[in-house]
Amino acid sequence: MPIEILMPALSPTMEEGTLAKWLVKEGDTVQSGDVIAEIETDKATMEFEAVDEGEIGKILISEGTGNVKVNTPIAILLEDGETADDLGATPVATAPAAQATAGDKAVTEGHPAKPAPAAPATNTGDRIFATPLARRLAAEKGLDLAQITGSGPRGRITKADVLKADGAGTAVAAPAAEPMPAAPRPMAPSVSSDAIAKIYADRETIEVPMDNMRRTIAERLTEAKQTVPHFYLRRSVEIDTLLEARAKMNAKLSARGVKLSVNDFIIKACAMALQEVPDANAIWAGDRILRLKTSDVAVAVAIEGGLFTPVLRDAETQSLSSLSSQMKDLAARARDKKLAPHEYQGGSFAISNLGMFGIENFDAVINPPHGAILAVGAGIKKPVVRDSGDVAVATVMSMTLSVDHRVIDGALGAQLLSAICDNLENPVSMLA
Repeated sequence: MPIEILMPALSPTMEEGTLAKWLVKEGDTVQSGDVIAEIETDKATMEFEAVDEGEIGKILISEGTGNVKVNTPIAILLEDGETADDLGATPVATAPAAQATAGDKAVTEGHPAKPAPAAPATNTGDRIFATPLARRLAAEKGLDLAQITGSGPRGRITKADVLKADGAGTAVAAPAAEPMPAAPRPMAPSVSSDAIAKIYADRETIEVPMDNMRRTIAERLTEAKQTVPHFYLRRSVEIDTLLEARAKMNAKLSARGVKLSVNDFIIKACAMALQEVPDANAIWAGDRILRLKTSDVAVAVAIEGGLFTPVLRDAETQSLSSLSSQMKDLAARARDKKLAPHEYQGGSFAISNLGMFGIENFDAVINPPHGAILAVGAGIKKPVVRDSGDVAVATVMSMTLSVDHRVIDGALGAQLLSAICDNLENPVSMLA
């Protein structure tokens, strides 16, 4: 039976994508794992691998087509013994979407964003719908396909179902997890875009098309400001001791090609503070709060046309040099749009640092489902009054903690920000 290849959901929030390039043509034979296309999401351009094997019978969506909805058929695959003549005479089965990779690293299986509940593998008569790769793996592992529940459309059994059944030590796979509901789109503006354009009809303008990344940023941040009850806590911290420690450490680390930034110290300070105030290491999960045991800290990275927030996992256990190296790698790949989804999804806390642009202070918008985000300004020399009453000059850095009041209350947020400041003012404690 010919099989439809569907536009996959490459991230939990993806609703549509651009079919950037086909790497196969009609009549080509593909094997499971072959890269057949490149898909542009709101965050990255990802390679698209075949799950089934067969012949490309028909390409339904031409390359360069944008705004292709998830779960839309993009091509038809012919199985062994089938020809293009079968396309009009035989019902077409829905195939699980192909597998997506960023670079050479597989990151997710492109199942539809809202798959139907798993159904039994059998369909008509005694026939079992399964991908050729799933059949081969089941035979190798001695598993009965009739006893495996398929998670693909129409109950089709995939490679993942076979591996899950084998790993569980049973011939029945666990039911597929219910997907997270897609984020609601913001309400339509009260004034139409055409009406706004008419206001500026007599002025020279340049129309910038809305790409997937810009649209996603607009939707998510609008949702955040409309639905997340923000409150803000502000503190200033003296960083002269930190700057002196950084200079000494960089002198020692230069032989290894390592150069620590102030941001590296901020990441470490936040990671340790989340351990010191564990109740604040939490996210909003709709009908519950989830507290994380590890400090997974996201850091905003500006790129052309938008931004990424790559996540440094287990940051509390990493050295400053390790965090520095990892952050440089993530930032470089973010600017090239080469991050895999698991590298910019997750975390409970984020940092947005605009100090390098001379910004003294600002308020950042929380990126759901995070519980808080720290906005960091520039270190500026200012007069300060010591406890003795003497006036001295110190390098002072302003910080604002934006907090989700559903997750963190005022006193708890104050404890978290105080712990961050203590770590920054006593950098030696972060080396213990």
